[in-house]
Amino acid sequence: MRKSFLLLSASLIVACSASSGESTAETVSDIADPSGQSAGTIETLAEVNPPIFGENPLIEDLGGDFGWSEGPVWIDQEGGYLLFTDVPRATIWRYADGEGLTTWMQPSTLPGVELAEDAPGANGLFKLTDEEILVPDHGSRTLYALNVTSNEVRVVAETFEGRAFNSPNDVVVHPSGVIFFTDPPYGLAQQDDDSAKEQPVNGIYAVAPDGAISLIDGSLTRPNGIAISPDGSTLYVANSDPNDASFHTFPVSAEGQVGERTLLTDMTAERQAIGFGNPDGMAVATDGTLFVTAPPSVLALSPQGEVLSRINLEKPCANVTFGGSDKSELYMTCYDKLYRVPTNRIGL
Repeated sequence: MRKSFLLLSASLIVACSASSGESTAETVSDIADPSGQSAGTIETLAEVNPPIFGENPLIEDLGGDFGWSEGPVWIDQEGGYLLFTDVPRATIWRYADGEGLTTWMQPSTLPGVELAEDAPGANGLFKLTDEEILVPDHGSRTLYALNVTSNEVRVVAETFEGRAFNSPNDVVVHPSGVIFFTDPPYGLAQQDDDSAKEQPVNGIYAVAPDGAISLIDGSLTRPNGIAISPDGSTLYVANSDPNDASFHTFPVSAEGQVGERTLLTDMTAERQAIGFGNPDGMAVATDGTLFVTAPPSVLALSPQGEVLSRINLEKPCANVTFGGSDKSELYMTCYDKLYRVPTNRIGL
């Protein structure tokens, strides 16, 4: 279904160092889909109570033939469904049980912006309110909000200090109402060397409830996935650089003010040994467990950066989110596929 849109005002309206560590235990389970073919393996690397995954969990292959699947977000309306993006094909897909995969929005870039036919579209998606999602868009180089019921859109951020962003990538909202988003150069054909690049850094930005935009960090080479701890006190950011594959934390005040960056865990050695799986998207459970895309596919980390479990899917994964009626199912966008696995955790 192709969506049509009404473009609203551009004013902002907001509702509202450890390494991977030593394994203390290791078990490996072969996971099979209903056809009997293995969809991957799960390794338990540290005993926690309750276990992150139940006994013999099923990793489901929900299908797909995507260019690069990204940015899943769970929508509670209409019985619950998942939206996620195919970035190079500028498409937002919908998945619902009983319906399967359907095209939900194409092109996924900001309506009203004329782009080349092969321009990339939206990347990460994040639920802002019950009816609005935030959409970081490579194509228009903006962050916009989309009402999933009325189809209305509004621009949240389009420039900083008079210069266009590189390609807004992933986004999260702090309890204070401050919006944080990352801006690597992935949407630019030549990335850092592209003549269209206007920002001198690949930054992490904050958008205050009054619309003011500030740069909170410009030192990471490829800031990408972004998430916030359950109590709002910690901002997590992934750096998707094969030569600096790492996760970082920033302290955040109740008002949304950000402190100095600290390394959470460095996975460069694992990334270079495996050959794929850059740190990318993240989802946080209510107990603080982080589910992150990293070499090889998806990891469960403690808030201190210890690797607790590893999901191996033999392909890189870009992002994860919790969904389902009780928010315990982990959805994984992995290259050309969408996967799902039940957990013993509840997502934020």
